[in-house]
Amino acid sequence: MDASAPLREVALECRRASRALQALPSAARVALLHRLADGLLASSDTVLAANARDVAAAEAAGLAAPLIARLRLTPAKLAALAAGARAVAALPEPLGRAQARTELASGLELTRVAAPLGVLLVIFESRPDALPQIASLVLRAADGLLLKGGKEAAESCAALHAVVAAATASEPTVGPGLVALVTGRAAVDDLLRLEDCIDLVIPRGSNALVQHIQRSTRIPVLGHADGVCHVFVHASCEPEMALHCVLDSKCDYPAACNAMETLLLHAPLIASGLAARLLDALRAAGVTLYGGPAACALLALPPAASLHEEYSALACCVEVVENTQAAIAHIHAHGSGHTECILAAPGADAEEFLAAVDAACVFHNASTRFADGARFGLGAEVGIATGRLHARGPVGIEGLMTTRWLLRGEGQVVAKDAGVTYTHVRLPLE
Repeated sequence: MDASAPLREVALECRRASRALQALPSAARVALLHRLADGLLASSDTVLAANARDVAAAEAAGLAAPLIARLRLTPAKLAALAAGARAVAALPEPLGRAQARTELASGLELTRVAAPLGVLLVIFESRPDALPQIASLVLRAADGLLLKGGKEAAESCAALHAVVAAATASEPTVGPGLVALVTGRAAVDDLLRLEDCIDLVIPRGSNALVQHIQRSTRIPVLGHADGVCHVFVHASCEPEMALHCVLDSKCDYPAACNAMETLLLHAPLIASGLAARLLDALRAAGVTLYGGPAACALLALPPAASLHEEYSALACCVEVVENTQAAIAHIHAHGSGHTECILAAPGADAEEFLAAVDAACVFHNASTRFADGARFGLGAEVGIATGRLHARGPVGIEGLMTTRWLLRGEGQVVAKDAGVTYTHVRLPLE
């Protein structure tokens, strides 16, 4: 038996359990989500104690402040995770939902329906709250799940996984193997070789982690390497609105991948005084400012080391651009395709920005922090994808589903296409 055999067995059990979950009625799968939510609240003390040990160890090891911020759990976070599980339970039933119906020929009807994607491998760093969020989505989509958390979150992940396993074990045909937690760095490389058992890999972590996974597997990979998000403040904007949106985009949760990392200022804002107000407000909020070439010359800012940097902290780059076209060009040259925003009066510039910016999420007059599965009404998210295949932006239930074709006939045969008369009539969805 090769070294990966035990992990192969774990992955195969995930698939078996996911098929058992698919066979359950919708009400039973919804009940599992409510048991998960109840378990998160009932186990709050245990989970928070485990998390406190992880945080203390991370601080002692000198882990970077943004990673510690992502690592830390609170009673409010656990309550939000429980609410998120219930929100996922309240979503419309995804399995078997008809997406298209076609009469191929008289008495021969074809239906495309939503189906589970299969077994997912999610590898994440620092954020133990990702575990119950992803588990909630998997329970609703009836997928199997392999989870690999970072060593800095080991105790937190173990405590949270125990809650998930208890919920799935309450349904005997499914059992605790639906969601498996694997440990040890070597396990990742073994898992990435199981292309016959695992259908999709979703990395959530640093650029280095994502790139390593993409290079190391033949399994499809879904996710994003970094979140270099821009806010472009146009001269036509309403000043107070711009101040609120810029501050929220940067300061609401600086460690998040949807936080603003570059502030683009329309050149006329310097003469109007709004540029100075925005920079003063950011400094007052504790944000360290760096400049691109134009901002260094016009606003006396220290130079940024890079125009493509995810600070994940109270720091950001500032650059000055001449017009909307220049802002779009800057974003395409230095952005990561995650979330981009324009603050401007409704009109041609705003519409041009929305139409032309090539990113997963493009906003007008709204904080970049809205780029989130729960805020989008998806219940939760397994991550945010910046690629162009399968799913893009916050990935919720639909991103964890694929399709199947169901054909119902009356004994028809092809007979070299002489056996039927094709009609190809699109039918209404029932």
